Amino acid sequence: MARTIDLNADVGEGIAGDRELLALVTSASIACGFHAGDTATMHSLCREAATRGVTIGAHVGYRDREGFGRRPLDVPPETVEADTAEQLDALQGIARAEGGRVAYVKLHGALYDRSNRDAECAAAVVRALRAERSPAVLAFPDSQLINQAAAAGLTTAAEGFADRRYAADGTLVSRAEPGAILDEQAAVDQALRLARERQKIRSLCIHGDTPGALALAGRIVDELQAAGIELSPFA
Repeated sequence: MARTIDLNADVGEGIAGDRELLALVTSASIACGFHAGDTATMHSLCREAATRGVTIGAHVGYRDREGFGRRPLDVPPETVEADTAEQLDALQGIARAEGGRVAYVKLHGALYDRSNRDAECAAAVVRALRAERSPAVLAFPDSQLINQAAAAGLTTAAEGFADRRYAADGTLVSRAEPGAILDEQAAVDQALRLARERQKIRSLCIHGDTPGALALAGRIVDELQAAGIELSPFA
């Protein structure tokens, strides 16, 4: 059986090219207004995704537009739970109005990083998702979030990153470090390597704010297809 993999992009964060990205990816993680995005953008992208048959995901982050959701915030798990539910509920209502539905949740930035290692944070997210019709979870392999979500009976998918450099221990190099964002050729090579060698990886991510994201996505699609790897949404 041919290898299949999902290609997701983080969109709705105020970066040009989102609609064009939706012509290439199989899943779209749409910002829900807390770290970026607004109601009009959510409507537009949900409509475009539904029209193109792209799976809609809620890109849930800290309430931190000033820091683009990438600043670590010491908010309690109860706040994480409430904010996750609020963002998911908002996007779900918009997606339904545009003929689609939110099929999965992916955390953003500092909240994503925290949920990898913080058991209480991960548990708070899982509680919110179970209360909101249990969408699938897209998360880092072997993280607290993906393990707790699976244990709670939620559908999960492990994510690999095309455009981010990995450290020797398998974690992502901090964006504050030089070379944390890969150039186009290195990102294409990494996407192919992850798709071929990491069977646990079910979805590859391209960040919408990575320079040249649209051209990168096009090359990755071409290279995956040339390698006989089929693109298919995970949820």
